[in-house]
Amino acid sequence: MHVLYPKKSSLIAQELLKTWPEPAKKFVKVFPYEYQRALKQMALTQQAAVPKVEANGKGENGIADIEEAVRDVELDKKNLEKILDKTRGFIKYPRETSMYRPAEKRLRDWDEIYNFNHVRRGLRVQAARCMECGVPFCQSNHGCPLGNIIPKWNDLIFHGDWKQALKQLLQTNNFPEFTGRVCPAPCEGACVLGISEPPVTIKNIECAIIDNAYESGWMTPEIPKERNGKSVAVVGSGPAGLACAHQLNKAGYFVTVFERNDRPGGLLQYGIPSMKLSKQVVARRIRLMQDEGIVFKCSVDVGNHISATDLAQEYNALVLCLGATWPRDLPLKGRQLNGIHFAMEFLENWQKKQMGAQTHQRENPELSAKDKNVLVIGGGDTGCDCIATSLRQGAASITTFEILPQPKPARGGDNPWPQWPRVFRVDYGHEEVKVKFGNDPRKFSTLTKEFLDDGNGNVCGVSAVEVEWTRGAGGRWEMKELPGTEKIYKAEMVLLAMGFLGPERYIATQLDLPLDARSNVETNKSNIYKTSVENVFAAGDCRRGQSLVVWAISEGRQAARAVDEYLSGFSNLPGPGGVIYGH
Repeated sequence: MHVLYPKKSSLIAQELLKTWPEPAKKFVKVFPYEYQRALKQMALTQQAAVPKVEANGKGENGIADIEEAVRDVELDKKNLEKILDKTRGFIKYPRETSMYRPAEKRLRDWDEIYNFNHVRRGLRVQAARCMECGVPFCQSNHGCPLGNIIPKWNDLIFHGDWKQALKQLLQTNNFPEFTGRVCPAPCEGACVLGISEPPVTIKNIECAIIDNAYESGWMTPEIPKERNGKSVAVVGSGPAGLACAHQLNKAGYFVTVFERNDRPGGLLQYGIPSMKLSKQVVARRIRLMQDEGIVFKCSVDVGNHISATDLAQEYNALVLCLGATWPRDLPLKGRQLNGIHFAMEFLENWQKKQMGAQTHQRENPELSAKDKNVLVIGGGDTGCDCIATSLRQGAASITTFEILPQPKPARGGDNPWPQWPRVFRVDYGHEEVKVKFGNDPRKFSTLTKEFLDDGNGNVCGVSAVEVEWTRGAGGRWEMKELPGTEKIYKAEMVLLAMGFLGPERYIATQLDLPLDARSNVETNKSNIYKTSVENVFAAGDCRRGQSLVVWAISEGRQAARAVDEYLSGFSNLPGPGGVIYGH
């Protein structure tokens, strides 16, 4: 070993020697590759020269027993967790891809599709993949609109501090148990690791934090210490309405939520199938909000059973969280035939039957796909939910039309990171259909032309044609039908899942509220949640159009802040979080 003695004139050396050997911890050991190679070669030679003979005979003659040869996967995972490397975790550890229970088992029941136990066991490994980026794009406007402090609670889970991770999560997200199940996770699409590797499993970690909190008894009612004597009515109990009510209750208002269905929750209750979001999860949160002092009035259709104008006069403020419930139709020849339904009508009908809504069952016939050839027109999340529901009901076959071409397996040049990746995905419903029937149900670049009559006023199939998309003048995409590709598809049930056009009009008409060009409730430019009526506000899909559950929660939170500022002159409720960009 060679030791270099510093010159007496070196001030840095003098400082190092004063506190030696403490500064030695800051030095980097240089280990030449050739020296490493020589040591490895010597170790291999020594290992080969010593025969392995154990006292109990298991290693005699170099042959191991079968018990020794079979790897214990669970033990390997436990040993891995003991030596996890957070610094290089994003390089060392692969992304966990087994999020769901096996398709062969889950398609036979209505239980939640998620493999919670498997995911929970490998959670620290997945948390170790988070790079704690200097600029966390998962919190940017391309990622989570709630501004969830994702790197912080990823690190806390890695260190096993679940309680502090929960506090960090609830700072920005009122309902992680909903977003952790049904959100498509734009945060993962914007994850910096996603530039070159599969992104961090942010959604799974989020869901595990809140579920563990409920299981541990940490989720208890937080009742405001003081009430300010003012009251607010919230119309609609979807994610936007619930978030708005939750925030206003924290600020000390008396909050009443009006819901036209028999149970609160909006689409969380009746629009999303139980295998994707258990209704016990929704009921659990509603009970907690009731214990905190929020009043829910169900089976009250504002605009019909009670005047929206009267509500605006009775309460200090009225917040409209109506959702976008006006479905896009397909007005083709034969549209009037029996057996053609909107997707939400089909999903809501079945959910109410499962929940035992007696009034609904008396007034509405059951919509079932049992023994029918089902065609779903539309390829989004709602369409996938229709596929999975039809499969469990016992459909004879399932096909779905998507008018756009099949996405590429990886990002294209027109879809760079951190934009939401427009890539080919196999969702839970598609996988289940492939297991049951042997093929993916999707038909891309397919245009519906006509609904066919069986002679008795019932739909028996559709006429469709393949289309081609090309760039036209000015760079706009143009669709062209391909001659000779016309085909008849057999279908006794057709479900239209082509999105929504905005809120239903009757409440806006009653309040004399103007609508914007996209049929949404128009709000002020300076205060984007306040309408033209003095004390009436709007938030969620009815204001910004059909969107994600995280956007609905974000809208509800910020509308609550706007109401608080309007009624009190200031607000201590949090504003928007995340990486903020100036415009």
